[in-house]
Amino acid sequence: MTTTQPIAKRTVKSSRLGFRTTPEQEVVLRRAAEVCHKSLTEFIMDSAYQAAENALLDQRMFVVSGNRYQNLLDLLDRPAEENIGLRDLFSRPAPWDEQCP
Repeated sequence: MTTTQPIAKRTVKSSRLGFRTTPEQEVVLRRAAEVCHKSLTEFIMDSAYQAAENALLDQRMFVVSGNRYQNLLDLLDRPAEENIGLRDLFSRPAPWDEQCP
């Protein structure tokens, strides 16, 4: 019996970004891409995308009003419960601890 591997889907890229760097920045970016065995474009896109996700996930301000505010306080005041999924998640290395993005 043979199993077939799924064919990887190619994502069509239709947007273009352009930017300028200093010569020193270009040298560092090219060297980092080389160390990570990525093209310069892959390295920059992976790094920028990861930084963008982190910026969006790092939002700390929650705006609520009325009963929702009290409900939020009640949730925050509840004692912690055992969460096997979180225990498993925190037992693995954090993505930001990886050597290359």
